[in-house]
Amino acid sequence: MKAQIPNAITSANLICGCLALMQIAEGNLVNASIFVLLGAFFDFFDGMAARLLKVKSEIGAQLDSLADLVTFGVAPSFIAFKLIERQTDEPSLAYLALLLAVFSALRLAKFNVDDRQTEQFIGLPTPSNALFWVSIPLINWQAESLTSLVAVDGIVAIFQDDFFLVAAVLTLSYALVAEVPLLSLKFKNLAWKENKSRFTLLGIALLLIALFYFVAIPIILLLYLLISIIENRKATDEIQS
Repeated sequence: MKAQIPNAITSANLICGCLALMQIAEGNLVNASIFVLLGAFFDFFDGMAARLLKVKSEIGAQLDSLADLVTFGVAPSFIAFKLIERQTDEPSLAYLALLLAVFSALRLAKFNVDDRQTEQFIGLPTPSNALFWVSIPLINWQAESLTSLVAVDGIVAIFQDDFFLVAAVLTLSYALVAEVPLLSLKFKNLAWKENKSRFTLLGIALLLIALFYFVAIPIILLLYLLISIIENRKATDEIQS
């Protein structure tokens, strides 16, 4: 029974991805984005549960990738499709968004066979890509319904530009499979010394969300990239010294 707990959490992630797709089909991108965020919550804890319970399995790893493809690959791809379709005068451009699903699948396949990614990621993780795309409908909703400490009208205007959206699709599709080392957000334990960068990022992320709500998500992604660059520079310096 204990061995199935991580798989149950992973399955909850997959269900969230399916519910997100159902909401996209109905044109409700805000609800779809919330389900993707909920899936990210489950994805954060399934691996941790497996390590804490010492029930890590190959089937669990494969199930995790399949769930991630739906929740963080296909669902964000469809959200991007809808966003571009609503803004562009050239509907065929929206089909470029399907590249996100393709490159997410490639990213996850590479991860499963790449033994370099035990301590760090190589390329942008699929949840990070997903968070970018779900932030757009949520920021649009925030602009209409919430009051925050920052004015979001200018940010909304950027995310409603079809050129920006297409450029983001192409850039993030490449980033998913780029040979760029990035910080792994998987906690193997809760020790501060081994997870200092992860705890720092998580703490700042929670503070930014409390202050700026959904506008914080793109900022957190940029912060994640910055911390990864700093960590890689430290590791390189240690090797050279």
